[in-house]
Amino acid sequence: MTSFPSTMQVAPLTVRDIVHHAERVYSDRRIFTVEADGVREATFAEVISRARRLATALENLGVTRGERVATLMWNNQEHLEAYVAVPTMGAVLHTLNLRLFPDQLAYVINDADDAVIIADASVLGLIARIRDRISPRHLIVRGTPEDSYGLEFLDYEELLATVDNDDYSWPDLDENTPAIACYTSGTTGDPKGVVYSHRSLWLHSLAIQTQNSIALGESDRALLVVPMFHVNAWGMPYGGLWCGADLVMPQMFLKGEHLASTIQQLRPTLALGVPTIWMDLLRAATTGEYDLSSLRVLVAGGAAVPATLIRAYRDQLGLTVLQGWGMTETSPLVAVAVPPIGAEGEDEITYRAKTGRLVAGVEIRVVNEEGEVLPHDGKSVGELELRGPWIAASYIKGREPDSFHDGWLRTGDIGTVDARGFIVISDRRKDVIKSGGEWISSVELENLVMGHPSVHQAAVIAVPHERWQERPLCLVVLREGEDLDVEDLRRHLAPHVASWWIPEFWATLPEMPLTSVGKFDKRELRRRHGEGEIEVVSV
Repeated sequence: MTSFPSTMQVAPLTVRDIVHHAERVYSDRRIFTVEADGVREATFAEVISRARRLATALENLGVTRGERVATLMWNNQEHLEAYVAVPTMGAVLHTLNLRLFPDQLAYVINDADDAVIIADASVLGLIARIRDRISPRHLIVRGTPEDSYGLEFLDYEELLATVDNDDYSWPDLDENTPAIACYTSGTTGDPKGVVYSHRSLWLHSLAIQTQNSIALGESDRALLVVPMFHVNAWGMPYGGLWCGADLVMPQMFLKGEHLASTIQQLRPTLALGVPTIWMDLLRAATTGEYDLSSLRVLVAGGAAVPATLIRAYRDQLGLTVLQGWGMTETSPLVAVAVPPIGAEGEDEITYRAKTGRLVAGVEIRVVNEEGEVLPHDGKSVGELELRGPWIAASYIKGREPDSFHDGWLRTGDIGTVDARGFIVISDRRKDVIKSGGEWISSVELENLVMGHPSVHQAAVIAVPHERWQERPLCLVVLREGEDLDVEDLRRHLAPHVASWWIPEFWATLPEMPLTSVGKFDKRELRRRHGEGEIEVVSV
């Protein structure tokens, strides 16, 4: 029997496709950048035209294919221009986390061997602190710095002005060409690098537009609170360009009142950020007179979203919170907590508070400590492992090979998966509390404690215990005017967890330490406790 070959054309999946489509079909859609004295805007056509000039200018500076061009920038129009220009010209965009400690920042610049750094003027002081330890050929600065710190640099606008026209022709690239490099936030050891290919970015950009993801489309205007240095701003720069969604760039103006004012003025339909940001927005929105009615959804990720936060937005502001899960290693989309058909009331909240439902394109399995693959029954607990076309297969320079095996990424997250693809992460492998041979979920305790009316934020860490090996210490930031009432908090937990889960160790903090991407910094909390800096109340 004669078989038929495929009759389909073969075309590489590259960022150039996204740029071409945005330019041809959505040229009049807009990018808004929030400044201290107002808002500036540009069309997609203008941004892409400037990106062509940037590509020409970088080539004139000697940047070749495969070389790394780093950005140390806030979310703004020029950062998007680099997102367009650098990968599409065949170089690799390396987004630098501007909240890294100087030692870690120098480490990732040197590890990536960045040839050029494009920096916002407002963070030039950070470059100055490490300039003698890094060796990029050129430093380009956007904006006018108040202090040059004795640094030699090229002005971004003057550099673009040296290019006579915007007729740069994007080259043909293989779809597996490296496009963007991103390093983990380095909460444990040195940051580890991941390189996304053109193919992986192309496929990921489509995935975020599906109805079972965040349903991004032309009718949307997206507020990007999630930093563009963190996992490609969750895929939004390319996703927005491809589907014609306006993008709102808030730069460093991320306080609750700033965001509420921006939402009221620019009327975004969705916004994306970490739960700590949405906690602050809720505070501002409920204490001031702001109109947030343009929003159809708040997308939250980067840390577990408490059911109390989801419920508060629904009941107080009539807004929907949509939880997503991913990692630097996963581009980041893995799961989105879209409730199944028929879920209503508290049942809907229960689904929205889960880690998320697996999106098409990603496979997941649950593996126990013996390496056995467990069933997707919603009960069997193990480490979650992933594979798919936008999931990393290794780190830069082959670091930590044990994080990958048998073609799967070991996430370090402990949890369950049910038959309908809903994931519940109970803890990070390094954060799970092992008490008397049994596991206690710090995440579940945190979410429950944050449901108490006196508590603003809560983090739970393991502390050594002579009898039980480890016990949970709950650290809380109380709401204004509240006092720590340990017995009341313990009574609050009692109906929801086993008695031996309930912490006997408690402490209050004036504010919660955060990582560079806005998560509760448990490493810092463990350090403070170990060095006796935290006053603990025990019962």
